Amino acid sequence: MMRVRLKLKPAKGRSAARKKNQEKEQQRMKRFKSDKYSFLKGQLTNVKFNCLFARSVIEHHVNGMVYVDNDENPNNAYILHPYGMSLLIGNGRNADFCDWLIGYMLNRHKERKNDEWMQVFSENWRSTLENELRDRLLPAEKNIDSNYSDYVEVNTRVNFKFNETKYRAEQYSKINESTILKRLDKETATSMHGSVIPLNFWNNIDEFLNGGIGFTVFVNNEQASTAYSAFVHGKCLEIGIETVERFRGSGYAKLACSALIDHCIDYGFTPIWSCRFENIGSYKLAMSLGFEPTLKLPYYRLCKNK
Repeated sequence: MMRVRLKLKPAKGRSAARKKNQEKEQQRMKRFKSDKYSFLKGQLTNVKFNCLFARSVIEHHVNGMVYVDNDENPNNAYILHPYGMSLLIGNGRNADFCDWLIGYMLNRHKERKNDEWMQVFSENWRSTLENELRDRLLPAEKNIDSNYSDYVEVNTRVNFKFNETKYRAEQYSKINESTILKRLDKETATSMHGSVIPLNFWNNIDEFLNGGIGFTVFVNNEQASTAYSAFVHGKCLEIGIETVERFRGSGYAKLACSALIDHCIDYGFTPIWSCRFENIGSYKLAMSLGFEPTLKLPYYRLCKNK
């Protein structure tokens, strides 16, 4: 017997109510105009962990988005980098903004098309999120294969501090006849594939080449691994790294990163490294390059609904 699956249309009243609720929630937040971003610089200065990605948005290094509770005098803000990293700052005392944020985090209205990775700077906000979300907070180790998309997955973000003495002691070279190390140029940067690439952290390649730097390891004339400046602010340079899958585990990422770190040392930059604690490869690579963990904090993955 053939089974027929009927596609039921939602009741008009229910659909209208859902749309009305969505419009009501959206009114609780305001898309901040980019010419007002400077209003948030003071709040960002008080953040005690690495948030260079948020500074890149606020200081117009990259085109991101900012949502606030009040566009004249914001007390709370959600800063979103185009790569998908976000920062929640403020006093956490605006109930309407909180209602919008919870709905956004759970993607109730399918506003988000991709996952986002959120950090929070405010004890008020952390306690509010724990109280409001409760059974919707899911430890990363319980969300194997991302099966639970209607939860907020709780990971751990690690900040590191560079120890040059340790780095010098652990330096090594893997250059051989089949390996070439080159400064990242326009042709190579444009042809890169992957998720952690300059085009996902800068508006375009020209802006990256003017304001950043990178180094690529070629193996038999193929791109193997590239380390580059994901963010540059003052004398702080945060390292981004992308390694072609078939070349992973061979030491090429360490070689590319070493070239970038040497550049930082030569030109007076402080190399910055942050990663998820759950990203074992990145964590171990950082340790092998002289970085030492200094801070761990909650890192919320806002899951895209399936």
